[in-house]
Amino acid sequence: MPLQAPSFMQVHPSFFEPEIILPYAQASGAFDLIQGGEPRVRLGNGDLYVYMKRMDIRTQIMSGQSGVNQLPGVMLSLSQISAPSYLFRVRAQYDAQDEAAASRWGFGLPEAYRLGMRQAHFQLLRNALLYGINPQNGEGLINTPGATAVNLPADSAGNTTVVTYDNGEMALFFLQQVELLKTRTNQLGIGRTISICGPQRVLGQFEYPAIVQLTSYQRPGAGTSVTAGVIKNVLDENEDNLLWTYDDTLIGKGQGGTDLVILTMPEIEKPMQPGINTNEFAGLQPGNDVGSTMYADMAAPMEITSPMAGGATDVLSQLRATSGWGVRPETILLISMQYQ
Repeated sequence: MPLQAPSFMQVHPSFFEPEIILPYAQASGAFDLIQGGEPRVRLGNGDLYVYMKRMDIRTQIMSGQSGVNQLPGVMLSLSQISAPSYLFRVRAQYDAQDEAAASRWGFGLPEAYRLGMRQAHFQLLRNALLYGINPQNGEGLINTPGATAVNLPADSAGNTTVVTYDNGEMALFFLQQVELLKTRTNQLGIGRTISICGPQRVLGQFEYPAIVQLTSYQRPGAGTSVTAGVIKNVLDENEDNLLWTYDDTLIGKGQGGTDLVILTMPEIEKPMQPGINTNEFAGLQPGNDVGSTMYADMAAPMEITSPMAGGATDVLSQLRATSGWGVRPETILLISMQYQ
């Protein structure tokens, strides 16, 4: 991990700007796809697996004007699901000469290495969340067994690409997918958080150039609202919260090399009804309402600083986490879209 801080020349008198032009990478919104927007910090030191219990119920009952001696009953079926955890590690090594060279360029080397190692962790966490460490084992949200996958259908004019699609019909397509997702999860009538994450070039197309036609959206402000605005407005009317985020690594990750947009409901709610409730069994405790998640052993990477021979310093940064885990596959929708 070398430090490249060459010598430099300056002409005086001059002004030396102390601020540094830093490389800015995309701040991925992928973590909004899971419950709480971050990994669940529940792993212990060295935990290699996470296990969850799953229960299913089948009920039978008999009715009649007179009683019978042989009666059916309730069948409870329990099973177990699991996900492996992985240890993420990265290190930095430097000495006093390196610190002096960095100081001449106007920054603190230990802090630069610390932030760089944290970024390495977080980028790998993003990859584990979306694609999994071992995707062949169904790890990662896009590899979740049982998740719903659809392709963008043609609009009424036969257009099939993002840049040519009818703006109003694109809004209706997304709203239909939200409605189908809430139907699959029995969440209609319940305000939920809906998270949409995709490449900037795809979702950005729905925010600025995609003015929805008056004939497609007849309400105050029609003709000035964009596709994303129509989606948000309709979700607001249904007391849903929309999270609209970006991740450019989803470019080319859809079916056939298309771009991928992921739509999730990170957390569901028990459908309850006062009085007679046909979902009464859902009140059994303890219950888990998570839709998709991942686990970690700590909220931020741990740093272990050790001295080295010759006065150098070694910093080891580590974190243990699982891949993204779609524990309720019905809450995940994968949309493949051809950009152009």
